[in-house]
Amino acid sequence: MSGVKVVDFSRVLAGPLCARTLLDLGATVTKVEPPRPDVTRFALPSAGGISGYYAQQNAGKRNVSLDLNVPGARELALRLCDEADIVVENFRAGALAYFGLDYATLAARNPRLIYASITGYGQGGPWRSRMAYAPTVQAEAGFTANSLRHYGEALIAERTDGLSHADVYSGLQGVIAILAALHSREKSGRGQSIDIAMAATLMAVNERAHVDLSDADLGAEPALMGSTDCPFFKGPQGQTFTVASSLVGSLTFRLYLAAMRRADLAHDARFSSAEARRQNLPALHAIVQAWILTFSDMAALDAQFDEAKIAMGEIRTLRELAASEWGEYWGAVQEVSDRQGGAIRLPGRPWRFSEDELEPLGPPAFQGEHNREVFAEVGFTEPEIEAYLESGALVVPRTRGAAATQTSGKSAS
Repeated sequence: MSGVKVVDFSRVLAGPLCARTLLDLGATVTKVEPPRPDVTRFALPSAGGISGYYAQQNAGKRNVSLDLNVPGARELALRLCDEADIVVENFRAGALAYFGLDYATLAARNPRLIYASITGYGQGGPWRSRMAYAPTVQAEAGFTANSLRHYGEALIAERTDGLSHADVYSGLQGVIAILAALHSREKSGRGQSIDIAMAATLMAVNERAHVDLSDADLGAEPALMGSTDCPFFKGPQGQTFTVASSLVGSLTFRLYLAAMRRADLAHDARFSSAEARRQNLPALHAIVQAWILTFSDMAALDAQFDEAKIAMGEIRTLRELAASEWGEYWGAVQEVSDRQGGAIRLPGRPWRFSEDELEPLGPPAFQGEHNREVFAEVGFTEPEIEAYLESGALVVPRTRGAAATQTSGKSAS
């Protein structure tokens, strides 16, 4: 995507991840930050004024800071978008329209613009104005209900997932749609707006949605692949691992019998049906666990499971995965500067290309660090930029580091 210019009005996660992925693929991304900065700048852990959370979603982006409530700031934003191929935003529906930065206004000036908006429930409809964060959208979209239904009485109290699936998946679906719009623009010469709803995204990525939507009653039989029924075992050296095949499922139970060379268990009344296996699951689990402990090591066990088409995975931390042979081979971790002489460790890229090489990720920017550079590129003169800095339309926080201040000019008064 070299040569593609992205203006990123977004904050926190879904939009920043979308724009960051475009950057990873070679686009030039300019993040536009308001006077009150992206709240992730204050997340912990933090080093040298740069939080790891902020760095993970924004490292490598150029940064300008505008106060759109100050006269003249809108013209700065408009000129920036005039030069852009893509705009990414994840405000509530209509928020940028208040400042005259909606798709219709920008497309009238730049017909080739692709404008991607990520919200909880879309740009129209009865829920367009609702606040949306990953835990609440996951609750609305069946994600949380699936977890609660599965764990049931095993939970002391209701719990939601620890990761922001709604944000992450929506950001990636935004990338997919943007790439499709870029392809369409090659044929039509025109851009378009893209409306990405987090709730719709969670429905689309739910591989069991057909079960709930059909109101199917599977009884004791888990839905294929039955991943929430995947059992956990102890390995020969005490490792904890999980297996991607349910002991209860009719299609997957036979795989265990093949692995263990225990066809006789199919005729055991305790295990002769999905309902019987669920009722006698502790006994069945104990039989498999005892068989596992007959192996000398995990490699031998993995080979036996692999022969039976059963996948297994050891429970590892991210640090352990990064330090593994695979982590070293893939380059699972990349480091960026923390702007204080140290480094922040971030995930590596999820792809490799046979013909193209991805550029190393640049450092995370201070707020407003590239004010002068970016607006000089779109045609503003040095005296004009200085005037915008003096008026406060261009923002450079006083608390920023000295290196950033030298790059961006005077602090706003």
